[in-house]
Amino acid sequence: MKTPAAIALALSLTAWQALADTTIRTVTFENEGTTLSGTLYLPAAAPGKPLPMVVVTGAWTSVQEQMPRVYAREMVERGFAAFTFDFRGWGKSGALANQVRYKEDPSAKISDIRAAIRFLSTLPEVDASQINGLGICASSGYMVDAVSGNPLVNRVGLVAPWLQNDELVKAVYGGAEGVAALISVSRAAEARGGEIIPAAGPKGAKGALMPIGGYYHDPGRGAIPEYDNKWNQASWEGWLTYRPADNPQRLDKPLAVVHSESAAIPQGLKSFLEGFTGEATTKWLEDVTQFDFYDNPDDARRAADVVAEHFGRG
Repeated sequence: MKTPAAIALALSLTAWQALADTTIRTVTFENEGTTLSGTLYLPAAAPGKPLPMVVVTGAWTSVQEQMPRVYAREMVERGFAAFTFDFRGWGKSGALANQVRYKEDPSAKISDIRAAIRFLSTLPEVDASQINGLGICASSGYMVDAVSGNPLVNRVGLVAPWLQNDELVKAVYGGAEGVAALISVSRAAEARGGEIIPAAGPKGAKGALMPIGGYYHDPGRGAIPEYDNKWNQASWEGWLTYRPADNPQRLDKPLAVVHSESAAIPQGLKSFLEGFTGEATTKWLEDVTQFDFYDNPDDARRAADVVAEHFGRG
């Protein structure tokens, strides 16, 4: 499978750069006393009026130059403005409280998405009545929580969503005993102020969160210079007790979602949709893996078509 090479972006606060037919600006915004780094993507031939906006967030441990940038570019090609950013404790953004970094903290990430949306609603390039959220993998749950009840958000899209519930958490992480053991690891790491291990490694590597090779370990894919490739063991309790597949009725926005039976935990999405009675557009693609959704051009394009059509309905 051929994938595009990683493109490193080094931009100052106000610098503009044309990349293909996309114009890019690096900006900063604040949340809970911390400065976050984000990137605004606009069509190079912008119409001179505010554009509908898509906020794009990625998988766990990810930075904005990975799958969020892929989908931001896809949205721009379809006439939207797009925005990506690094969550607190990751990439170019500042740390969480007590200088904690590399912690997968659902509540903090939900708060960061809300802050990004508030910030975008103030920009002259953005049509504040047409702000949409696009969550990929783990951040799909964060996005659902961030936009639910949020009057600034119009519609939401999810790609390859990791939406877990209690049953799936136990199935993925070694049953009740495995979950309890990881929560103990989390609490011990928290007491020590954190414990950092590699996020990714080659298949079978010891001491890495994801010893599976592939996307996060491949320099031609997700193992780009900007990727932190770190995981704070204090993350486990917050992650394992987060249940985004539960209470789908909290989502009060029209939804579009793209997934595949060959990708990660499609059961979670099915459980969510069973309880969701709002407007939903679903597209199941055949034989598309989780990592394919991240950067395979054809699969990203197909997923982007679905969510862009959804966002275009206003």
